[in-house]
Amino acid sequence: MERRAETDDPGIDRVGDIDPACDARRLTSPERARLAERPLVIVGPTASGKSDLAMATARIVGGAEIVSLDSMQVYRGMDMGTAKPSDAEQAEVPHHLIDLLDPGEDFAVAEFQTRAHAVIGEIRGRGAVPVLVGGTGLYVRAVLDNLEIPGRYPQVRGELEAEADTEALHRRLQDLDPVAATRMEPSNRRRVVRALEVTLGSARPFSSYGPGLAHYPATPFVQVGLRWERDRLDERIIARYLRQMADGFLDEVRALAAGPISRTASQALGYKELLAHLRGQLTLDEALDLAVTRTRRFARRQERWFRRDRRITWLEAPVQPSEIIATWRKAAERTAATQFDAQSFRMCSQG
Repeated sequence: MERRAETDDPGIDRVGDIDPACDARRLTSPERARLAERPLVIVGPTASGKSDLAMATARIVGGAEIVSLDSMQVYRGMDMGTAKPSDAEQAEVPHHLIDLLDPGEDFAVAEFQTRAHAVIGEIRGRGAVPVLVGGTGLYVRAVLDNLEIPGRYPQVRGELEAEADTEALHRRLQDLDPVAATRMEPSNRRRVVRALEVTLGSARPFSSYGPGLAHYPATPFVQVGLRWERDRLDERIIARYLRQMADGFLDEVRALAAGPISRTASQALGYKELLAHLRGQLTLDEALDLAVTRTRRFARRQERWFRRDRRITWLEAPVQPSEIIATWRKAAERTAATQFDAQSFRMCSQG
């Protein structure tokens, strides 16, 4: 099935403001080599046009390959609702880290990180240029900053979840890892349970896993963020859902519902609400209204997440690919102190 139908309506999913003349000139080999030392990352909220700009930029660069940093595009059969690149786009420019597993499988960020590092190393190893794109903030940070991701311990977590008193769990965390306990509210059950799960499962304090998300180290990656006016982004979110529904999104969700679907996959925006509709819990209109509302809220959270990272250069949307290239070039011309060194390149190559 052809993914993500093309449209000339800029209010739906395509950027729509890209000047075709921008594609007329490919970069020279020396230019491309300089940019390859500082791989590009395009970030921003959902429906901001990241994927379209990544494609347009890859065409200008020539020899570029796109790496998706999206937690839901990894699932096969979840195409329309995740706005996956079309088959034609994937044929034109190689894409990575999509369609990795079936919807019934769970996927941890640590495994994604390992695969991403390996893919980036392979792309650079064959002389191509990685262009990373995505809006899943934790996945972006895990890949760019090589975060040390604690493992999962389902049995331990199950035992912890059986305890209904969250503050009692927090007191237990205080005894085992007082540093971690001071970093979270005693009532924040999700964080408390996760910290205890790791501390008990790994026999290592949760607080010992690296400097954490509050630390933003120097990186060879060049991050460019897309910023839309809030009302305009809201309009794009609505228009994208309307287009997806017209293209058969409900049928896609119905097909997924017929087979096993993991908790992670079933929580994807749009899918979660349409699954509730198919179970008779919501009317179709209610499901769509709820999906739009939740997606808008998610977009706000994405914006807040990325705004904390001062390494990101923000561009006011709509953005031309020429602006992306200009920003990328400027960063690549700066000091080489944050370029890939031999050690970091081996890390990427080995995953």
